Amino acid sequence: MTESSERAEAAQQISRSTSSPNSQSAASTRHDVQRGATAIEGEKGAAEEKDANLVSWDVDADSRNPLAWSTAKRWTILMIVSTCSLCVTCTSSVVSSTFESLESDFRIGHEVAILGLSLFVLGLGIGPLALAPLSEFYGRRPVYLSSFGLFVLLGLPVSFANNPAVFFIFRFLTGVFGSAFLSVAGGTVADLFLPKDMALPMAAYTMSPFLGPILGPLYAGFATYFSTWRWTFWTINIWSFIMWIALLLFVSETFHPAILTTKAKHLRRSTGNPNLCSAHELKLREKSIGGTLRANSTKVIQLLILEPMLALLCLWTALLLGILYLFFEAFPIVFGAHGFNLWQTGLSFLGLAVGLLLGAFTMPYWARRYRRAMAENGGQAPPEARLPMAMVAAILNPISLFWFAFTTYPAVHWSIPIVASIPFGAGILFTYSAVFSYTADVWRPVAASALGANSISRSLFACVFPLFATQMYTRLGNAGATALLAGLNVLMVPIPFIFAKYGPQLRAKSRYSY
Repeated sequence: MTESSERAEAAQQISRSTSSPNSQSAASTRHDVQRGATAIEGEKGAAEEKDANLVSWDVDADSRNPLAWSTAKRWTILMIVSTCSLCVTCTSSVVSSTFESLESDFRIGHEVAILGLSLFVLGLGIGPLALAPLSEFYGRRPVYLSSFGLFVLLGLPVSFANNPAVFFIFRFLTGVFGSAFLSVAGGTVADLFLPKDMALPMAAYTMSPFLGPILGPLYAGFATYFSTWRWTFWTINIWSFIMWIALLLFVSETFHPAILTTKAKHLRRSTGNPNLCSAHELKLREKSIGGTLRANSTKVIQLLILEPMLALLCLWTALLLGILYLFFEAFPIVFGAHGFNLWQTGLSFLGLAVGLLLGAFTMPYWARRYRRAMAENGGQAPPEARLPMAMVAAILNPISLFWFAFTTYPAVHWSIPIVASIPFGAGILFTYSAVFSYTADVWRPVAASALGANSISRSLFACVFPLFATQMYTRLGNAGATALLAGLNVLMVPIPFIFAKYGPQLRAKSRYSY
């Protein structure tokens, strides 16, 4: 109710009361109304005083606002964060080229050596449950510096481990603390760029978590073949330390509420007004870290159980990442039949890398399509406008895997299966870009939890799939095992098409969708 309507209603009540035959009642009514009007004025004054003490961006372009920073500064931060993400995901897969050396040095079986890969990926899935909420309390920069600092330090025992227990424990821990760049960095992109300008920056960041696992075996194949497995991890330690220094020197805080909180603290000191505060500070007074962590974990499970649409999208993306990590076991088998050694097997992953790069080059086209959908819908495109890219991916993925499956015979030239993997690389990028955007649009009120559910699902599949890869390829053969994976992808084909056609009706039945 506005101030003028409040005053008008009070006046009408006074007028009606004075014309009443009961003058005592009229006087009482006039007194009550006047008291009510005074209360309204008091509440309004308190609200105005509260708003006056609320710190926000300046009317003019505030130099503290990340959206007002120079293009060079914003892209520098983006590329450092993306390179850190590349470093973490590359670290996840480098171990796949060291299995034979680990088996020899630690005297363990091949299935046990694979735990070096699986435990790291499991850590990547568990870490975001804690690190993502912490970034909402303290901002991006403290979480980046502390978690990646621990990633660097805990990576040292991996390089110097003299027994498998130490090696596996610290591989898991480095996965946990490296996961910040898979759960928090997407928020950094949103901090730095407006939605209309986000297509290229998001594509640049989205590539890094998927390019890293592909480049890991390529690099580690050379490092391990021409040196030792320890040198493979020492170079990762050096790279990650350099990236931590870059974070320290060049990556400012980008989380808008955290910046405004710092601004409020500075103003309280400089003005002597203890009532100045940011909206973020008011919000945090009603929350606790422990409660937020518990609520976040519970919400993730609830969404997977109660939201069938989200569960299907999680299943699809989890299957793709599981297959990608399964290839770290499958490619040495497939290309070993062609006589490939360690570094040559690493080069066989180039097909997937080329596919990712080709997919990235098409991102401006998909961005134009989305902007056109926005224009056709009054500036607010429906979530289904994100799905055309997923439809293309749904077709590319099984075609690429079937092509790869039936060219894995030793009689077929080794270059053919590498070329066959190119569409799968592009399909992975298309699938994740579309699914992430669609998830954030549909489950906007609980977007962080919905994306967290996706992250956990993906990590569980990526953790488990390498463990049975060798047995599956041994029993079914190269063609049969890969064809089975292609068949599973065929089952995923209808998902984006059904959501594109019936999305509004399905979303209407959801209890969490926007």
